[in-house]
Amino acid sequence: MVSLDARSQACNTWNEMLTYLRQFHSPVVRQWFSDLEPVEIAGGVLTVRCQTLIQQQHLSMKCRPVFVEALQSVTGKLLGINFICTGSAGLNPVMNLCNEVPLSPDYIFENFVVGPANDLAHRACQAVAMQPGRVYNPLFIHGAPGLGKTHLLQATCQELLQRQSDIRILYITCEQFVNHFMESISSGNQGQFRAMFRSKCDVLVVDDIHFLAGRDRSQEEFFHTFNALLPQGKQIILSSDSPPRDIPSMEERLVSRFANGLLAEIEPPCFETRLIIVKRKSHLRGVNLPDDVAEFVAKRCENNVREIEGAITKLMGQAMLNGGQYTMALAQTALGDLLPQASRMVSILQVVGHVTRFFNVRVPDLQGKKRHKSITLPRQVSMYLVRKYTQYSLEETGGFFGGRDHTTVMHSVKTIERLRQTDSGFARQIEQIENGLEREISRPAPIAASQAMS
Repeated sequence: MVSLDARSQACNTWNEMLTYLRQFHSPVVRQWFSDLEPVEIAGGVLTVRCQTLIQQQHLSMKCRPVFVEALQSVTGKLLGINFICTGSAGLNPVMNLCNEVPLSPDYIFENFVVGPANDLAHRACQAVAMQPGRVYNPLFIHGAPGLGKTHLLQATCQELLQRQSDIRILYITCEQFVNHFMESISSGNQGQFRAMFRSKCDVLVVDDIHFLAGRDRSQEEFFHTFNALLPQGKQIILSSDSPPRDIPSMEERLVSRFANGLLAEIEPPCFETRLIIVKRKSHLRGVNLPDDVAEFVAKRCENNVREIEGAITKLMGQAMLNGGQYTMALAQTALGDLLPQASRMVSILQVVGHVTRFFNVRVPDLQGKKRHKSITLPRQVSMYLVRKYTQYSLEETGGFFGGRDHTTVMHSVKTIERLRQTDSGFARQIEQIENGLEREISRPAPIAASQAMS
């Protein structure tokens, strides 16, 4: 039994931690943090009770370092933190094949904003969650990065688990599928690998299936996995940045099987949908934006939902430095001029120049064949920022970086996005590069000498 004094101490510490997180780690803060229950500080550990096992898994795997930092900063002691879930509302803890892909408590159907651009994909996922293996099998969702494919996949998994707590779901990225397959070959454990994917799951969910492009042995393995699951009535859900026939170097027999189910495309959201997304995303972070600020964000972020999330994060950081007030003046300071980012003239050399100066590398290194981390990471950052700040296509971007194909560029973008979410130090580095680039592209163009003299 925890004493009242111990509980009071834990609650006070917890409130101070939340204040610290809002100030220094606003991207990780969520409204549902207020539902977490600090239990006690004992044995050098703060125990916090979660409402669901998905919350517990998310906090343990994604947020623990920043929570420990906050705890030690507000107490001045070397304390640790432990997340527990003792309620009956928890979900099946053995839901993932790989711990690298925990489900996010944010990614549920209730938080997904439906509009004309994503209605079919949303309805298809809900139907699959209600009748797995009986409708839309396989379900293939495709669309450009940042439009909500992963959100729908994870929402489907969580709805399935709510309806059938004993259902066995393997949710994995295609890159991880390939890595595990190659490891099974190296270790001679292909039988164990195949049993996991073909016999021990009721639902197989693979994100970014386009990563199979050009990988002949992995395509062969996935083909047989696909053929083993479908006749058993096992549900298969896939996502890709492209429709099946547009994925390069994909075997025709796989393309045919992918297209044999329902293909649901997600397109960029319209302004009205973006406005709702801005309000929903900010509310999840405990922020209620004024209408004019929300409209400003929705007009400026035209391309995808990730841009909106990044804009809200910048607003939160700026507001913490300005008394917590969200005004148009603050939004313009935090997000730049009124023009959408995509309409500003940004060259690929501007982007690469900022990256090479930050990482102290040369442009020829980024365009060469070196695969050392000191080169590959700046190269991936460059590709990510080129895609974010310019209008160059995947092929054009890959061509600049030594003739690399578009799947390499997509993989680089995904890698950097994942690192930004999981590594706060790395996220600050990217923000520093972006701030320098933003300052450059928002600077007025120099007046030509002939104009100055006229």
